[in-house]
Amino acid sequence: MKLMIKIAFILATLVAIMFFAFCNKFKGPQEATEKLTKLASLPKEVEESSGILKLPEQEQYLTHNDAGNKPYLYQIDSKGNIQQTHKLSLPNVDWEDLSSDTQGNIYIADTGNNANKRKELAVYKAPLNNLNKLQAIRFSYEDQKEFPPKKKDRNFDSEAIFWHGGSLYIISKDRGRGETAKVYRLPDQPGQHQAKLIGKININSLITSADVSPAGDQVVLLSEGKLHLFNNVSNIATFYEQDYQDISFPGTGQTEAVAFEDANTLIITSEGGNLYRYSLN
Repeated sequence: MKLMIKIAFILATLVAIMFFAFCNKFKGPQEATEKLTKLASLPKEVEESSGILKLPEQEQYLTHNDAGNKPYLYQIDSKGNIQQTHKLSLPNVDWEDLSSDTQGNIYIADTGNNANKRKELAVYKAPLNNLNKLQAIRFSYEDQKEFPPKKKDRNFDSEAIFWHGGSLYIISKDRGRGETAKVYRLPDQPGQHQAKLIGKININSLITSADVSPAGDQVVLLSEGKLHLFNNVSNIATFYEQDYQDISFPGTGQTEAVAFEDANTLIITSEGGNLYRYSLN
């Protein structure tokens, strides 16, 4: 009897250890409205904000509208006021996200592909101090053979990119099954390229934006009313294998853009026209 009790105790201890280890790696889902602050309503010129980028200026951001709108980048402050409008000499077929690198360049993702039949996908690169000095990084997906594919296989739309270490990372929006976000890698140099499929995330959400932390140790994906945070990232190419946490924002509506403001803070916009700040601490 004593032996059986000892065995039962040991088994219970092992189960407890495994449970807490699992919970530590896969945190969530959580609600985090207490960490989310609405900063402002966006001006009517940018009510369909689809990408956001933190600028070097204090509490200044760059944003844009999505398909069918003017090819303008709007520099706004934390109160939603437009400080400057940058009119670019390229079409806004379907701009979806913004990113930047450590050399002073920004990247505009003209990657929206709702019907999965576009063949002229591009990311535009320009120096932040000369936004009309544009270069085109044109690409196709290496695994797309039909334009469009069958409805269930329509996973070649993207509203999310981020830059890290000389590469652009593109996250797909699964319009076929709504289950899998694919991860592609693309050189950050102008020319014609194939986006290489490097991974898949079983996330059951339609991803609308992405960013990487300044230190490169966190990646955030955004979907409607929810953050998907990957912590303790040691290899960007496999960020989706790291500690995962999802955080919901009830009442924020169609959240479309996210960017790190600093190591501990995110900036978020919604297509309904709101600007939010979220604290990771």
